[in-house]
Amino acid sequence: MNDFWLCFVPIFIAVDPIGVIPMFLALTEGIPIHKVHRIIWQSVLTSVAVAIVFLAIGSSVLKILGIQIADFMIAGGILLFFFSMGDLYASEKAQRKFDPDTLGAVPLGVPLIAGPALLTTSIILMNEYGFIFTAVSIILNILLIGVIFWFAESINKILGDAGAKILSKIASLLLAAIAVMIVRKGIFYFIQSGVAAGLQSIDFRLCFTRHV
Repeated sequence: MNDFWLCFVPIFIAVDPIGVIPMFLALTEGIPIHKVHRIIWQSVLTSVAVAIVFLAIGSSVLKILGIQIADFMIAGGILLFFFSMGDLYASEKAQRKFDPDTLGAVPLGVPLIAGPALLTTSIILMNEYGFIFTAVSIILNILLIGVIFWFAESINKILGDAGAKILSKIASLLLAAIAVMIVRKGIFYFIQSGVAAGLQSIDFRLCFTRHV
């Protein structure tokens, strides 16, 4: 159960459900409520499909490219850190009009929910805790976002613009801390794999010398 929460919390922070409420409200402003509900379902289904497919094939793609998990952890951690810093110091996100029929898929489903932060975090967590825990955490988090979107207007009224921004900044700060931890673990794994390779080389040489 502890492994589940260790997966769930970083993914929750990566998707930043409270922080995306203002963006969701801005994108769906003026759209009839029945269409907004359809957009929410579309965003949930799209983001779940993209995230799970990426989780399933991401490791295989890395192996084909010759990328070790330590390489991905270091690069992914740095990427997450810059994402979090961008959110911390950004004033307002750019807004533009989108087609209501595809709004749930793009940009809500991808990249607002299933964006680089979620995809990078999920594949790193899968290496730590396995596919099942990570996949379940992703699905539950995205369903939670769907619920938050459903009641977004009421939540925004309770929190207010200032409250939503403060929570979003706190989430970004936590994501930055998680990014640093991921880089630290990546460096540790890199050193550990290098030491293990060195020991294997020494053992091989000793065995070869003895036989000679």
